[in-house]
Amino acid sequence: MTVPDDTIFVLTGCTAVGKTHLALEWAAARNAEIVSCDSLLFYRGMDIGTAKPTRAERNRIPHHLVDICDPSKGMDIGAYLDRAIEVIDAIRRRGKRALVTGGSGFYLKAFFEPVVDSVVVSAETRERVRAIEAEGGLDGLLAALVECDPDCADVLDTQNPRRVVKALERCLETGQSLKTMKSAFASQTNALIEAPKRLTVLERDKDSLNERIERRVDAMLEDGLIEEVKRLREAGFESNASAAASIGYRECLQFLDGELDREAMRERIIVNTRRLAKKQRTWFRTQLPESNRVTLGNGATPVIEELFK
Repeated sequence: MTVPDDTIFVLTGCTAVGKTHLALEWAAARNAEIVSCDSLLFYRGMDIGTAKPTRAERNRIPHHLVDICDPSKGMDIGAYLDRAIEVIDAIRRRGKRALVTGGSGFYLKAFFEPVVDSVVVSAETRERVRAIEAEGGLDGLLAALVECDPDCADVLDTQNPRRVVKALERCLETGQSLKTMKSAFASQTNALIEAPKRLTVLERDKDSLNERIERRVDAMLEDGLIEEVKRLREAGFESNASAAASIGYRECLQFLDGELDREAMRERIIVNTRRLAKKQRTWFRTQLPESNRVTLGNGATPVIEELFK
């Protein structure tokens, strides 16, 4: 495989498609270390419900950005990118390849283009905008926005109140037009965006994927998912809304609260996981660059040479 030494290899696919196994095999054969791009693997103790690589798998191949924060505290994309840049630089210095793998679309997209807005809106500005909205509603917000940026309608859906609020906050905070801020955002770069990359998206037919999802959910419940959620609740993970509301965890919380019986909980996890997989497939198709696509589950076992053609 002839590629620049600083190439980042990115392997993704929807939940339960089979990323973990192929990532391990490719990394072992290609002198690589694995960098997680899964927004739930950050959290210590969230092991069963996230299908986190086992300790044996992590001992076999070094994994990075796994178990790096307490589940009661949030993790944001900016902090992730800073750490990913450091980790990948260290992997290269060791003479290894970096294999990024996971299914969190927004985090994956950050390897290819800017996703983090550098504008920080102050509490004072937010309060000012709330007061404008309380007094004048959408019309009041638009009047204030047009005063800041007469050309705002060229780049903004002015009938979407949430977007108008955000636009007004940013214009008031910076004193800049939306077009100026949009241009500045698009010009952002970092070491991950600039690095050469090879992207592969793993796919399976719908029936095969649905069967794997159902088997995975049953295995998670058998392995102690409910007990894991009990421990996490005691540790206060519900203060982190993104963790507690994630699939598998939110349904178990509903079961523990008596809102669902065990079978209803199981069925809801399966249905919600299938819905997530559908959303992921759309995201990978519309939000990521053109990629090599490898279809699994049709009888043939893919060899690792197929992954990054």
